[in-house]
Amino acid sequence: MSEFLELEALDGIRMPWNVIPGTREDAVSCVVPVSAIYTPLKSIPDMPVVPYAPLRCRMCRSILNPFSRVDYNAKIWLCTFCFQRNQFPQHYSSISENNLPPELFPQYTTIEYISTAETGPVMPPVFIFVVDTCIIEEEIGYLKSALAQATELLPDNSLIGFITFGTYVQVHELGFGLLPKSYVFKGTKEVSKEQILEQMCFFAGKQKPTTGVIAGTRDGLSSESISRFLVPASECEFVLNSVIEELQKDPWHIPADQRASRCTGAALSVAASLLGVCVPGSGARIMAFVGGPSTEGPGSIVSKSLTEPIRSHKDLDKDSAPLFDKAVKFYDQIAKQLVHQGHVLDLFACAVDQVGVAEMKVAIEKTGGIVVLAESFGHSVFKDSLLRIFQSADNGLGLSFNGILEINCSKDVKIQGIIGPCSSLEKKSPLSADTVIGQGNTSAWKMCGLDKKTSLCFVYDISRKVGPDTVAQQTGKQLYLQFVTYYQHHEGQMRLRTTTISRQWASGAATVQELIDGFDQEAAAAVVARLVSFKMETEVFNNSPDETAYFRMMLERENVGNAVAMIQPSLISYSFQSGPMPVLLDATAIAPDKILLLDSYFSVVIFHGITIAQWRKAGYQDQEGHEAFAQLLKAPHDESDAIIKERFPVPRLVVCDQYGSQARFLLAKLNPSVTYNSDNPAPGGDVIFTDDVSFEVFMDHLQRLAVQ
Repeated sequence: MSEFLELEALDGIRMPWNVIPGTREDAVSCVVPVSAIYTPLKSIPDMPVVPYAPLRCRMCRSILNPFSRVDYNAKIWLCTFCFQRNQFPQHYSSISENNLPPELFPQYTTIEYISTAETGPVMPPVFIFVVDTCIIEEEIGYLKSALAQATELLPDNSLIGFITFGTYVQVHELGFGLLPKSYVFKGTKEVSKEQILEQMCFFAGKQKPTTGVIAGTRDGLSSESISRFLVPASECEFVLNSVIEELQKDPWHIPADQRASRCTGAALSVAASLLGVCVPGSGARIMAFVGGPSTEGPGSIVSKSLTEPIRSHKDLDKDSAPLFDKAVKFYDQIAKQLVHQGHVLDLFACAVDQVGVAEMKVAIEKTGGIVVLAESFGHSVFKDSLLRIFQSADNGLGLSFNGILEINCSKDVKIQGIIGPCSSLEKKSPLSADTVIGQGNTSAWKMCGLDKKTSLCFVYDISRKVGPDTVAQQTGKQLYLQFVTYYQHHEGQMRLRTTTISRQWASGAATVQELIDGFDQEAAAAVVARLVSFKMETEVFNNSPDETAYFRMMLERENVGNAVAMIQPSLISYSFQSGPMPVLLDATAIAPDKILLLDSYFSVVIFHGITIAQWRKAGYQDQEGHEAFAQLLKAPHDESDAIIKERFPVPRLVVCDQYGSQARFLLAKLNPSVTYNSDNPAPGGDVIFTDDVSFEVFMDHLQRLAVQ
């Protein structure tokens, strides 16, 4: 496993098959598809960043890389993918075996290019906050506090807009500092770009162009009219803080038997159209803070009457959720509009009830948005995650914008598609396979939003057929894959990152052993989980549609390590007898004199055995001579801090004791090998009160079914 982790550290790629099945038939019989999970912007410590444009093959447009063959005398390089001979340009004239450019160094398989002449000026990021006011006063207080902290961390050059919504949508004019001023839109219908231009006086006192789409300064909009609504953070600090400070609960009366009138869809429609008018093609994010279900206008998920429950999975299965399809269709249109404009939708959903994440999933996923689900705006999951977004330190997210990802593959390898947060650019090419999985039928994808952790799953198709010369062809042959990501870096400039990797074709007789030696189990589990999640949209239990959508979106954007933590949580035991050691997810892992640390990705649980808990309450850790006990208590907290620091969204931290009420966070994840009706329970461990069958019983039944 260590060699696979080393490869990931080098290029941000994990593949289930690191030796590739030699023919189509072999690939099909392997069941797990030939695939790769790639993190385009992974932090790679020694990666070179060079100040010039990359050299491209004139035939297939792939980029010069360490695997390219070079004739130093003739100043020619041979393309790895199409074998085209390319002449080096004049500025490479001094190239020789002892004088190589960074892109030909064997260790630099991942490299970044910045060419200011090609990419133009640095562009400031744009953030529009879309804030729900149909929440109780206490929640508004929490939200105001979180927003005030976040706005202090915004980059000074970033442009800020602010929209609030309840029964109506209000667009605040932050550029007008004399008194609060906002434009109000009805919450019952969508708002087009034309309506935005007209009703928000973008052409006040000027002649509006009679033809063409108006978008941004290049189409006749003055920068003065844009800066009324999108203002640099350094200039609008006072006005923005005043607007946040004066946020109040939506004033419209709510009858006792009804839900609040909340027009989430209309507010997002206004935000998308405003960005489309002002800054099309520039990196921008709509950050929506929602505290309940949408009940008004487009995208509503439930009626206002409290007698009607919010849709469940059972309702979706039976087609008895009349608003669901309509809302999904609406958000699909928003997704298309945002992808076309190059903008991102982020969602912070903080409510005990559902808010419509399942309906919004299509827009968040296609634009590469962030989603955070919490019970309250006062919860640490929300507050810490929001601050993490804007932190500029090494553990910040490094939000980037406007990515375009292209691939190149060796002959006999085609791409079926990507499962992950991106949208197809429908660039059909010879690399596209006939079978489509996820975002397919293309060799280029748009990633409106991406960060250091965004990971995509590429599913490949091996097109090589069995033939008399197949084995001879492939013996000792290498296969090459190249990933090219062009994106707006979080510092503002456009960059191009290219990763080129090489893998070996399986050869002839020794095929099976070669395949086994190169098989990465964790990567295979992550790929299969994504495929299953993608294919089985409605087959779920034990979660609401919102939770299901949230878990799936997280699974489909995380790297292999994090995906494995979601699939199979890790459990580490701490005791006086030994150092930290992994133990089975089983009821027998619990002991009175042990501390357990559970990492299930979305939550981190520190569980104290009953004896440890009693000693802690007695304060032994503070007494002289009990330093070892103090160290034992501290060790799992240090480990949990390290986990939380690395992860986004910030996981929920639960510290609990055996037999305490919060012990359920651990017990729910354990195999109930010892329950209240076990005949002869094993010594040690804990008894779990459940009627669920244990893993052993489940496997026993599965084996019987398999051989019937």
